[in-house]
Amino acid sequence: MLLNPVVVSVVVLAALSLARVNVIVALLIAALVAGLMSGLSVEDTMSTLVGGLGGQGETALSYILLGILSVMVARSGITEKLIRWILPRIQGKRAMTLFGIAGLACFSQNLVPVHIAFIPILIPPLLTVFNRMKIDRRAVATALTFGLKAPYMLIPLGFGLIFQNIIVGEMAAYGMTIELAQIPLAMAIPVATMVVGLVIAILVTYRRPREYRDAAPDLGVAAFGTNGASGSDTGWTRQHIVVLIALAVTLVLQLVFGSLVIAALGGVLIIFIFRGERWRASDELAHGGVTMMGTIAFIMLVASGYASVLTETGSVESLVASATAWIGDSQLLAAVVMMTVGLLVTIGIGSSFGTIPILAAIFVPLCAAVGFTPLATAALVGAAGAIGDAGSPASDSTLGPTSGLNVDGQHHHIWDTCVPTFVHFNIPLFFGGIIAAMVL
Repeated sequence: MLLNPVVVSVVVLAALSLARVNVIVALLIAALVAGLMSGLSVEDTMSTLVGGLGGQGETALSYILLGILSVMVARSGITEKLIRWILPRIQGKRAMTLFGIAGLACFSQNLVPVHIAFIPILIPPLLTVFNRMKIDRRAVATALTFGLKAPYMLIPLGFGLIFQNIIVGEMAAYGMTIELAQIPLAMAIPVATMVVGLVIAILVTYRRPREYRDAAPDLGVAAFGTNGASGSDTGWTRQHIVVLIALAVTLVLQLVFGSLVIAALGGVLIIFIFRGERWRASDELAHGGVTMMGTIAFIMLVASGYASVLTETGSVESLVASATAWIGDSQLLAAVVMMTVGLLVTIGIGSSFGTIPILAAIFVPLCAAVGFTPLATAALVGAAGAIGDAGSPASDSTLGPTSGLNVDGQHHHIWDTCVPTFVHFNIPLFFGGIIAAMVL
């Protein structure tokens, strides 16, 4: 099992990432390792990887469009008004600010399911506020990732409804029936351990002040407010109103069509059509959007190709099969093995939604064989599918926070987002899934 291509590939990916090798290069090397160990040639491995790039094409395009919209919002000067309004209200309230960010992020999964769309719009203008409060951005990353992850596990609304329906459907496909209404109960203990991790991160691990230099985010534009609406002394201008309408349209389109591409494009077009920005500035704005989000978007594309290599080789299925071969009838050992396999597979693939169908094929029959109840099985399948989402270099639960926190080049994706979220969420979730399986 330790020589399984998935295990070796994920270890290589983690080691290279921790050594500060660029995530794209690390993903390419890890894909080659998985392909070669599975018997594919270099050409076949690269062909499979390139063929899988389109799997995250819509996500990558939405990242770029959101970047352009974020630059437009910043140039309007409305972000300065936001900062001046927020700063007096949160001075000296560091913990409340961080828990508030976590709560706001929670809305993005269920109540207003825009997922990561709010991060590049809201977080960059708040960096100045965080700097003045000397907030450790690792705490902010942890708060954001919690909000991007825990709600869909627990609440059957928005993305949570999709996630929980996948669990119900995949369990039914392999002979075990459970009601959708029971999934929140199955997920309650794993999510509770994540809450503990969030509290520890905010109140203990990252409680000390951390200094950052005040630097304008590198968006490829001259400065915020260069379109004539900078500062709050000018009052509310027509451009501010247009930007607010564009943001509202973006939200409505996301809710109606369920597409970040359509939503972000709609917001951008509203600003252009109602002359919130000049059409001739479109090249400058596009450059700023690509500067902000282009790297993240390309990482998502390469990660999709890497996931294709892992699944195409059949190594995931062989990993699950080999892990279950020596469990016997021990429920505790079965739970430990399943959570371990889930961690490895999801960190590699970077999507809990895409991991569950892969894991359920073996996990559900195994759970039935060792005597787990449907509720315990749902807890294991859901927790094992979600455990690697935080901490993965290629997950949007980590890429999203980095996209907002690193616009001024002072937040490292691996050490400041992936490692903190891995430690505070994946480790508690590992034990939370096992405990849930044993008591439910």
